[in-house]
Amino acid sequence: MVSQFKEMLSILSAYLSAGYSLENALFACIPDLENLLGKKCYMVEELKQIKRSLSMNCPLEEALSQFALRSGVDDIHNFSEIFLVAKRSGGDLIQIIQQSSTIIRDKLTITEEIITLNASRRFEQKIMNGVPFFMIFYLNASSPEFFRILYSSIMGRVVMSFCLCIYLLAIYLSQKIIAIPV
Repeated sequence: MVSQFKEMLSILSAYLSAGYSLENALFACIPDLENLLGKKCYMVEELKQIKRSLSMNCPLEEALSQFALRSGVDDIHNFSEIFLVAKRSGGDLIQIIQQSSTIIRDKLTITEEIITLNASRRFEQKIMNGVPFFMIFYLNASSPEFFRILYSSIMGRVVMSFCLCIYLLAIYLSQKIIAIPV
């Protein structure tokens, strides 16, 4: 949804730079977003809802605030608040929309980089979690007498149980380290 919002802001910024009023630029975004993202995408539906609200004489600020509440996305909520303040104080809306689009684009890029780096670490974690099982299988297949002492005596069972606990702790810690909220 954030990427759709970023695309909408880019298109809106282009129309505002071309001299459209804010309301007309929002209306002109709808066909472009339909062509770019499809007729049933979330952003197109929300722009149509804003258009309906404006046709019922609802202020644009209120329509954007309702859209931000429906979306539940922090970036959209922040944009609607910034837009409200800029509209009241007479700020440069084109510059504000372009800056918001740039910030959201940078944020999405960083998020994608984190996910990519995290994916390789998760793959490494899965491999490292499986290595001890393969080592035990290999040693048991190649020299079964090596493990006979570890599983037949009481001291061997205690040592192997302790090793299993350490191994499970290592798996738990590796999952905690990899679990980076994005």
